[in-house]
Amino acid sequence: MKKLNLGCGKNRFVTDAITLDINPMTEPDIIHDLNKFPWPFPDNEFDMVYCMDVLEHLDDLVKIMEEIHRILKPKAIINITVQHFSCSNSYTDPTHKHFFGLFSFDYFTGDNQYGFYTKVRFSKKKINLVFHPTLLNKFIWRLASRFPAFYERHLTWIFPAWFIGVELEAVK
Repeated sequence: MKKLNLGCGKNRFVTDAITLDINPMTEPDIIHDLNKFPWPFPDNEFDMVYCMDVLEHLDDLVKIMEEIHRILKPKAIINITVQHFSCSNSYTDPTHKHFFGLFSFDYFTGDNQYGFYTKVRFSKKKINLVFHPTLLNKFIWRLASRFPAFYERHLTWIFPAWFIGVELEAVK
């Protein structure tokens, strides 16, 4: 199984993945700016891609998702973590260019009326909203998991989330 860790930074949570980062100080296997296309990989190269806390830093999210789709094999998986828009850290970091909600990746699955931004498609395998671990947040997590639209419309600023974990499968 061939794996790629995009924007790896110093985080080597996947030990058997090829690492890519723009910063040579992080000592990645490949130094590349993810905002420059095409990326230095052939089509259908990877079985798994990891994007942990990187998408919010990049310029063109639609183009990024298209490029990830290009390098993934059919039915390959992308694992993503991004800060939820209600997390104070999402606004604190001056390098963040995008903010994400529970339905942000629906633009790439065709699960909403805005699927016309791109032709690439993913199927949503998992989505998980993560809160800071407290007893109250355990209850809010259950509520948000069961009623995500209600949570984001009515409770998100009262009970802010921490981040979103998403697993998508390339549809080709």
